[in-house]
Amino acid sequence: MSVLRPLDKLPGLNTATILLVGTDDVLLQQLAGSMLKEDCASELKVHLAKSLPLPSNVNRPRIDLIVFVVNLHSQHSLRNVEESLHHVDASFFLGKESHCSVHRNTVVKLAHTYRSPLLFCDLEVEGFRTTMAQRLVRMLQICAGHVPGVSALNLLSLLRSTENPSLEDL
Repeated sequence: MSVLRPLDKLPGLNTATILLVGTDDVLLQQLAGSMLKEDCASELKVHLAKSLPLPSNVNRPRIDLIVFVVNLHSQHSLRNVEESLHHVDASFFLGKESHCSVHRNTVVKLAHTYRSPLLFCDLEVEGFRTTMAQRLVRMLQICAGHVPGVSALNLLSLLRSTENPSLEDL
C-alpha cells in the first residue's frame, strides 16, 4: 500500500491516465464508458477504484488525474473520499440538495481544503454523464501535458474563478 505521487513515474508518450475513485461501481463504470467514447488525441486509460490506497504494483501506470466521485445521497461515500485523500501526496493536488445525506457545503469545504476543482453532475442522467466525461477528458489531457500552452496550474485557476463558489459566498 502506498501514497500516490504525481511524479513517481515518467509520463507515457501520448498516454493520459485517469483514476476514478468512488463507492458506486455502476456509475463509475458508466462514466468511464462515456469517457472512452470521447474523441481524445491521446491514448486514454481509465482506472477505477472503490477507495485508496491502491495495492502496490510496479506495473501500475502513471496517474495524471484523480477524480473523487462523491454520491451526495450517501454519508459512506463522503467518508470514503475523506479517508482516501490521506493516501494522496499533497503535491498531487493542483495547487439536488434537499434530499441529500451529504450537504453541498461539506463537499465544497473539502475541495477548498485540498485546493481542488469541484464539478457537480448527476451521473444517473446519460446526457449529464456524457458532458462530464467530455470535461474530464479535456482536464485529463491538460494534466497529462498534452495541451500546448496550458498547464494543470492554469486549469486550476480557470476552474476556481468561474465555477467554484468561494467559502465566503456560502
